[in-house]
Amino acid sequence: MSTTSKPGLRATRPPRPEAPGANYPFSAVLGMADMRLALLLNAVNPAIGGVLVRGEKGTAKSTAVRALAALLPPVVRVADCRFACDPQTPDPRCPDGPHPAVRTTERRPAALVELPVGAAEDRVVGSLDLERALADGVRAYEPGLLAAAHRGVLYVDEVNLLHDHLVDLLLDAAAMGRCHVEREGVSVSHAARFLLVGTMNPEEGELRPQLLDRFGLTVEVAASRDPAVRVEVVRRRLDADADPAGFAARWAGEDAAVAGRVADARARLDGVVLTDAALRQIAEVCAAFDVDGMRADIVTARTAVAHAAWQGRDRVTAEDVRVAARLALPHRRRRDPFDTPGLDEERLDEALNRAQEEHPDGPDDGTGPDDGPAGGTGPDGGPDGGPDGGPAGGPDGGPAGGTGPGGAGGPAGDTGSAGDTHPDGSAGSAADPSGPDRPAAGEDGTSRPEQPSRDARPVAAPQPGLRARLFTAPGIGEGVPGRRSRARTGRGRTTGARVPAGRLGALHLPATVRAAAGYQVARGRTSGPLRLRPADVREAVREGREGNLVLFVVDASGSMGARQRMSAVKGAVLALLTDAYQRRDKVAVVAFRGAGAEVLLPATASVLAASTRLAELPTGGRTPLAEGLLAAAELLRVERLRDPRRRPLTLVVTDGRATAGADPLPRAARAAAVLRATGAPCVVVDCESGPVRLDLARRLATQLAAAHHPLPAVTTSPLAELATAGFTAERSVV
Repeated sequence: MSTTSKPGLRATRPPRPEAPGANYPFSAVLGMADMRLALLLNAVNPAIGGVLVRGEKGTAKSTAVRALAALLPPVVRVADCRFACDPQTPDPRCPDGPHPAVRTTERRPAALVELPVGAAEDRVVGSLDLERALADGVRAYEPGLLAAAHRGVLYVDEVNLLHDHLVDLLLDAAAMGRCHVEREGVSVSHAARFLLVGTMNPEEGELRPQLLDRFGLTVEVAASRDPAVRVEVVRRRLDADADPAGFAARWAGEDAAVAGRVADARARLDGVVLTDAALRQIAEVCAAFDVDGMRADIVTARTAVAHAAWQGRDRVTAEDVRVAARLALPHRRRRDPFDTPGLDEERLDEALNRAQEEHPDGPDDGTGPDDGPAGGTGPDGGPDGGPDGGPAGGPDGGPAGGTGPGGAGGPAGDTGSAGDTHPDGSAGSAADPSGPDRPAAGEDGTSRPEQPSRDARPVAAPQPGLRARLFTAPGIGEGVPGRRSRARTGRGRTTGARVPAGRLGALHLPATVRAAAGYQVARGRTSGPLRLRPADVREAVREGREGNLVLFVVDASGSMGARQRMSAVKGAVLALLTDAYQRRDKVAVVAFRGAGAEVLLPATASVLAASTRLAELPTGGRTPLAEGLLAAAELLRVERLRDPRRRPLTLVVTDGRATAGADPLPRAARAAAVLRATGAPCVVVDCESGPVRLDLARRLATQLAAAHHPLPAVTTSPLAELATAGFTAERSVV
């Protein structure tokens, strides 16, 4: 039942969104054409579904997003409505409603609300003060961040690090356009439609497929390697730091022009014609890339219409479809975490050409997919392309301006992006505040194509159908939410009650009633509701699942490579990596060969990064087993200081041989004692094969008090028994 129909609802003001004017100017962000285009197209049509910006650190991701809100048209809302209801069509279920027929309105800038990755659930969806509800009979609801973001922008920096329970909340809100708060039989529901923008560094982990698909568009960004571009980035950053107000004033005119163009494109959006031929092209492209479901087709169509409106056209052209596909499909063609993101441009052109050949009455009036945008004028009355009438550069949907992406400065000290095009598609002019030192576009006056973010690197992929069984840490932990080991978390089944140590979590109503029952006579109660005190309140203790740190210690010595064992080892490790990705674990990789050990991958949530390091893993040389075990112990020590709540699991993949250095086997035994002292449960995966067996790996398992299992059984038998074998029930990992 909604609280709108019940008296006694009290509430506080919603959190204030960040002031857009405090941002680095959007027009001052150089290059990053795809990123700026994706943001602007969502500003034109928020129904596209938001943007995910992927890229290395220091590439103006946060800077550009924070600057976007200043370009959005102001929002007209019902005065004093904490949920930003539209006066024309107010939410009939608004908790502050029902609103009167004659409404007082107010005009405010579009909200930019940032969702911290460590936010509590009640901060996101709002909270009900259950202590007051029980003690005073008053339902007090405080709106959360989703309410503040309604009809604005919800920005999640490092969205790939967001806890799973918050991801679930975002998925629900994004799917239904509403936020529901359900607690102990009390229900609050309000509208929550927002432009979802996320930024992430792929090296720190990937997104869940369900959330990834909710982002309408995705773009990859990387810093420029051109010294001239980087010089200009630094110059602008220093100018902004020295005189923020003056720097913003210098770019105010260009920002105002882009904001006006966004408003014009919004007004033109409903008049853009999406022909059947354009729809066939969209369907052909989506089918060619074998994307799942129909969301890709819908998002591509909406993006193509928005791009045509942004370009000042009244019909969708083949170029609009091409640009939309480049932004809407890359993240939807990934099948597993080992697939590298991206889109084959030649394959895209082939699909567009095939659709046009099958249906000659194409949507672009003769303009092919490689011919650039159709002629005509943009909202500012000039050509859609560069100053010489060439193809559009930058956010107009053409190639990225300048020498490629780079980094731009932001208020928080980010480095800035680089390029040479303005957000309006022009390639720079004498009026550019950056002056004559600004990096020029191509010699012909048109923009140059964007450079790839980094060289392609080999990625190892698991064998089809090869799966690892679940293994867990012993005992019950209190780590970060995940899907592996048993843990006490804020979500899961209720197993008991306790006195809250801080802010009340989930109320355990029966335990609260029991705690208060014995004091009712002393409190003077003869009839009516229970008389409660704050000391009576009990919160629920819940048991769920946590994520772990899975440390792979891999033997890459000559004994492994000579017998062609590494292919089997990599297959098993990749299956375990896939399992770790699905269970929201962190992974780390230590390899030992030759004279020492190397941390190939520090603890990270990026399974793609781990598979890349594994594909590049060389083999050969002697076997420094002691060095590998000591390197693993040191990594665990460091990670315990860095992330003490995440319990580790160590998988030592070796044949047990030790041949490097003096007294290799005794040193390996001493190193095993050091690793055992860390308290991390271990599994020794025995890679020894052949008719003659030395059983050295089994001896190592005994020294580590670890489970021992042959390599072929790692992906075929349950590893839950392996991780706990050799441990008493009383032993726990902290």
